[in-house]
Amino acid sequence: MVAIDESTATGVSFALTEEQRELRRLARDFAAREIRPLEAECDAEMRHPEELIAKAHELGLMNLHVPEEFGGPGLPAFDGMLVGEELYWGCSGIGTSITANGLGAGPVIGFGSDEQKRTWLTPLVESPILCSFGLSEPGAGSDVASLKTTAVREGDEYVLNGSKTFITNAGYADWSVVFAKTDPRGGSNGMSAFIVPMDTPGVTIEKHLEKMGQRATDTSAFALQDVRVPAGNRLGEEGDGFKIAMATLDATRPGTAVGAVGVAQAAYEHSVEYAKERVTFDVPIAMHQGVNFMIADMATEIEAARLLCWQAAWMLDQGYGRKATLYSSFAKRFAADTAMKVTTDAVQVFGGYGYIKEYPVEKLMRDAKLFQIYEGTSQIQRLVIAREIFTPKG
Repeated sequence: MVAIDESTATGVSFALTEEQRELRRLARDFAAREIRPLEAECDAEMRHPEELIAKAHELGLMNLHVPEEFGGPGLPAFDGMLVGEELYWGCSGIGTSITANGLGAGPVIGFGSDEQKRTWLTPLVESPILCSFGLSEPGAGSDVASLKTTAVREGDEYVLNGSKTFITNAGYADWSVVFAKTDPRGGSNGMSAFIVPMDTPGVTIEKHLEKMGQRATDTSAFALQDVRVPAGNRLGEEGDGFKIAMATLDATRPGTAVGAVGVAQAAYEHSVEYAKERVTFDVPIAMHQGVNFMIADMATEIEAARLLCWQAAWMLDQGYGRKATLYSSFAKRFAADTAMKVTTDAVQVFGGYGYIKEYPVEKLMRDAKLFQIYEGTSQIQRLVIAREIFTPKG
């Protein structure tokens, strides 16, 4: 991995430890053996992969960042990213279903009290249950501060009203971290975060959304109508919600970015294999410069995207703070756009067959598009990068 060797100060290292290599192999084997055989079926049927979630949980491929004192392995962001690339290589929809607890539980890991962590994190490790991250709304996606869901304090409870949409795994989650305005006039400083059990009276799954790609992941809209939660379910103080949401997304973006790398890697491998087998003008198309140059660009851009993800995750683990935020946006922007380009080129390599659902690259192209949208669009990542470049450093 990209790391500074502080003991010898000799520079950077790209080496994985034996434990990291073994973890990566475990994830790749699971993706090849369990995920790949079901990816087309789950995509076509928009089927929630419950059995694969249970198997991944049993193998220890879920909830990797839950701290050891609450029953989890407490792995760093870098190790979780290694697992994520392989799962998304198998199928990004199924991979998202398995890894999205990292986003859902992120606010609790980062900002919960010990009691909250024990109450909400430990059960994730004990059984294959899901949680979700309830931020986006019909009118508040990139502009998070404009969300309309409210939380009004009444004694020892808060009463929540509003709606959420585009929420990963919400239709199957046991609980969600819901962001709401405790001060409707406070802008980003008026947001707070609450842990809401999804079986609480007043919580209603309104719709399982049918997506273009990553169809094996449930993405749902849900409503909150006079939903009462204890004040003890609030994370941090009133007004901390925006800070909690942004810090969580900063921490999860390298993992999302490397998911795009996994999709691009799959498309690249399919393209290489097909280019060796497909014959035109009496030679494999891999011999035509128009094809092999395209594949050479795929390989180069995938490797560059992967290294940006590795660097961003390492910086998060080393506590680089605001600088890590910048590199997380570098990784998310470049990896998402790379996945879209590589999968589009893979369809081109396959020609007419690439446009047919029988062949895998059609699905990969549909899956890739979502990386340019969720957890901060490519345009938002550019905004973050530009802000970091032009904001004076004090």
